[in-house]
Order: sequence, then C-alpha cells, then structure tokens
Amino acid sequence: MKVVAKALESNSEARRNYRNQNHGDLFGGIDDVVPSQAPSMLEIYDIVRKIAGGESTTVLIEGESGAGKDVVANLIHRTSVRRNNPLLEINCAALPEQLLESELFGHEMGSFTGAAVQKMGLLELAHSGTVFLDEIGEMALPVQVKLLRVLEKMTFRRVGGVEDISVDVRIVAATNRNLENQVREGSFREDLYFRLNVVKIVVPPLRDRVEDILPLVDYFMGQFNLKFNKRFTGLDGRARQALLDYAWPGNIRELKNMLERSVLLGSGDLLTKENFQTRESSAEAGDLGKILQDMLRKPLPDEGVDLEGIVHQIEESLVRKALSESGGNQSEAARLVGLNRDKFRYRVKQYGLKES
Repeated sequence: MKVVAKALESNSEARRNYRNQNHGDLFGGIDDVVPSQAPSMLEIYDIVRKIAGGESTTVLIEGESGAGKDVVANLIHRTSVRRNNPLLEINCAALPEQLLESELFGHEMGSFTGAAVQKMGLLELAHSGTVFLDEIGEMALPVQVKLLRVLEKMTFRRVGGVEDISVDVRIVAATNRNLENQVREGSFREDLYFRLNVVKIVVPPLRDRVEDILPLVDYFMGQFNLKFNKRFTGLDGRARQALLDYAWPGNIRELKNMLERSVLLGSGDLLTKENFQTRESSAEAGDLGKILQDMLRKPLPDEGVDLEGIVHQIEESLVRKALSESGGNQSEAARLVGLNRDKFRYRVKQYGLKES
C-alpha cells in the first residue's frame, strides 16, 4: 500500500520530492523529463550524472521494449559535454544489412547499385556528438566487425571507400535481447560486446516501478490535451486504480499510446476506467472498427483527428489478433495480415509484443 500511496501523489508533489533527492543538477536546463520516485530509476539517474563527464564512455542500455531506453540515451547525451552537438539515432532492426551499413558509415559514388552520389554516414554527421544504436542485437555480423573498429580506433571507411575517416563520437547502444546469450550462440561478437559493455544501464519495466505510472499519466495527458485541444484534469478513482493494477506488458510505450487514444476519443474533465483499453480488456480490431465507423458517421471535430495514431492502433490490434489466431506462429500470422515475415517481425518489436 505504501507504493500505491506514493504513486497517488500529484505530479507537482512528485517533482518537489524529486528535487529533494538532490538530483536537480542532473536536469539543469532540461524540463521535459518526468521525475521518478522509483529507487531503480534514481540509481540510473545517478549513473547518468557520473558518466556525464566521461565524454567518450560507451554505454549499453538493456531493457524490455517500450521501457524508455531511448529516453535514457537522450538524457545521457543532453547532460554531457556533447549536448550542443548532434544526437543521431538508428534502429538496427529496421534496416537490411547493406542499407544499415550505408546509413552508419556512408558510401562512395558507384559503390553499389543505386549509389549515384557520395553519401556521409551517421558517424560522420554525428562528429563530436552521440550515435544511438537502438536494437543493437539485430546488427548483422559483418557490420559488427566495422563497428568494432570504430570503437577501437575511432576510424572507419565508407562503403566502397579506401580512405580512413576519423571521428569523435560517443556510442550508446540499446537492446531488449540478452547479448550474453547471443554471444554464446555466435550471433553477436564477444569482442564487440565487451567494447559496448563499458557502462551497463538496465532500465526496469514499468510494472516494477509503479510509482512512475501516475506522474507519467499526468505528463502524457498534458501533452495530448494540448495536441487535441482537450481539458482533462485527471483520472477518477476507478481509472487510477486500474492503471496501477495493470501489468503494462508494453511498458511506457503502451501507456503513452493508451493515453493518446483515451484523450483523443474521450470527453469531459476526468478520464474514467471505461476510457482505457488494455490488453486485458477489448483492444481488438472489431472494437477499433466500431470506433472508426462512429467517427465516419459524424463530422470531424474542430481540433482534428490523429490519423497516424488511429492507423497505428488498428495495425497493432490486427498484429495481436493474427498472433493470437496463429498460436504465436509469426510466419502464419504474417500471412494472415499480408506481410512478409521481416515486416511482421518488425511490427512485433515496434509494439512491444512477446516473440514466440
């Protein structure tokens, strides 16, 4: 009950408590970070503060999909001496091997079909800044070899190039996989793992830091109130308890998506339990189809609608439904929604679904 009592504090009270923890210097000039009361997150903020001065220290961030690994990576950059230089991000799971290599290292004109001009890669563009490699566990072995050289010598060659290019970048990598297991399986280089794992930060899932749920709700509600011209002031008691009791398998990403949908489609001053659709309730395509039909029957609201958000919600529901009907067989599930397996697998990761 003590944990729940803490979680029920208002966002302003949470911010005041956070300052009392003497962490204000970490967020100097950064006002868009939601304060945490969870001991595990306070430890992470301590680590970030300590490595802020080590401008080239490599950091490996581990945690479940949607837990906030990208937020920690962003905070590492913004509290470092590199903060006035670029922070460039790439998702290693979203690109095939050749395209990922080209995006990272650049390429020379004519180095492959379609390479009509010379192109600088992210490592060059991020000189004096930070490169965030998300889903590093998905990187192909040949690209891993080139990345290892960057970490060892801070030099590389563009695809098709013969000249060594020197850069000064900090590498921050993130993964929702167990890289040690991948090393044992031979899908991830051991030497690269050790180079990346100078400082490891493990971001806990939202279910293990229930103190953060309501401050995050307040933060996202404020964002979406502005976006959709709404005036929600909070949650009623049943909604508050339902969110605290839920296990959040999709973590903060799931909470944010749920708040966006609820604020967009809700009305009044308080969000109720009925405004929320969790995985344990009715977040299936049929329900969303009914909502869509209702929206099409009425004039569009003056504040507009979030088309991309609605499309993503429908897509996520169909992916879930396909996984359920296929018994978790991704090849069959991909067939059911007309995608190839790679595209389907990417969406499984994007929405933080459990892989079978």
